[in-house]
Amino acid sequence: MSGVMKRMGMIFRAKANKALDRAEDPRETLDYSYQKQLELLQKVRRGVADVATSRKRLELQLNQLQGQSSKLEDQGRKALALGREDLAREALSRRAALQQQVSDLEVQHQTLQGEEEKLTLAAQRLQAKVDAFRTKKETIKATYTAAQAQTRIAESFSGISEEMSDVGLAIQRAEDKTAQLQARAGAIDELLASGALDDQSGLAKDDIQAELDRLSGGTDVELELQRMKAELAGGPSAQQQALEGGGAAAPQDSTQQPQSHPRFEK
Repeated sequence: MSGVMKRMGMIFRAKANKALDRAEDPRETLDYSYQKQLELLQKVRRGVADVATSRKRLELQLNQLQGQSSKLEDQGRKALALGREDLAREALSRRAALQQQVSDLEVQHQTLQGEEEKLTLAAQRLQAKVDAFRTKKETIKATYTAAQAQTRIAESFSGISEEMSDVGLAIQRAEDKTAQLQARAGAIDELLASGALDDQSGLAKDDIQAELDRLSGGTDVELELQRMKAELAGGPSAQQQALEGGGAAAPQDSTQQPQSHPRFEK
């Protein structure tokens, strides 16, 4: 059972692969691949925009922290000038904490800036690849369309297309049926003439009538042969009279004796 199932699975995959290959259009596949590359390029650009947005936010925070640090420094100077050393110390302590935050944000800012540069370079390279693929895609599509058109023209002229094959088979079948019907009609005529097959229409002659017709036809031939011999024996004048009068003899004078004609035995 395991071997049968494996064989059935292989047959199914082979037929499915053949069906998919027949249904696949390379032009559609190329367009789909190009669309996917455009989507990937859009994602990379969106990533660059997100990193740039994060970098801008860090820059705004850095500006705010640096402004607060400068303000605390001024407050410390004023407090020290007024003799409030304690206030000056507190202002400087807060300024030190802000400076630590500024340092951390500057590190993050540098990291984001590096990521932004990398993504920008990747987007530029991907854009170049997409443009090159688009040019190649259009070239392949045009070549495929031209080859497909040439193949169809060649098939129509050579007669190997499916439509021409069907027409040829139909003509062959019609010729075979026609020859079969002609052979059958000839065979039936021969059987009717020989008497092996009865004619139910009542128009066919029996064997006695057929023999009489044959003998009568032979007698007519003998009579025509005798007439021709008589014309030849009568000389040129008789031949001319036969030609002019359609073979009828001229009327004889009543005083003349009737001429005896030679008798021909059958």
